[in-house]
Amino acid sequence: HAAWGFVRGVRHKPRANASPGLAKPSGMSDPAWHAGYALLQQYQLHFELQTPWWHLSEAAQLARTFPDTMMVLNHTGLPADRSVAGLRAWSQAMNHIAQCPNVVVKISGLGQAGVAWNVASNRSIVLTAIALFGVERCMFASNFPVDSLCGSFSTIFSGFDLITEDFSQSERLALFRENAIRLYRMEQSA
Repeated sequence: HAAWGFVRGVRHKPRANASPGLAKPSGMSDPAWHAGYALLQQYQLHFELQTPWWHLSEAAQLARTFPDTMMVLNHTGLPADRSVAGLRAWSQAMNHIAQCPNVVVKISGLGQAGVAWNVASNRSIVLTAIALFGVERCMFASNFPVDSLCGSFSTIFSGFDLITEDFSQSERLALFRENAIRLYRMEQSA
């Protein structure tokens, strides 16, 4: 895949536990999986991780073991449990992995089954992710067509726009465009 000029990384959902109460490690702890992960740096590829927040301590260990490989955490660490306790646990896990300078986060995939996407239920998640990782290590992304089950593309991105309306113009440009161009090594068009 690395031979193709447009390939930038490998996306994977390692084996994960269905809930945070289970102690079994995810696929990220498997030595054979680590051997494959080690090849990413050799081929100048980054890793796109989708895993629930309760496996982020393993992801942080992976990021520390391979500090020269960039990890992109997809879907904001999957904060599906919107209870006070659930969001507190998600925030603590996000804080832990945010300490790894080679990890960035895609703010995306915030849809909830059976709930229309809205600013009120997503504002604190978006702002917490940005506060933990900093503007330079965050980017907005879509999760389409999956998120079309809870909102239109316009609804979601106008929501991100509204949530960040008090940010500076350069911060908003970084979140909506420049970070993705830099992290995915895209050529800028005029």
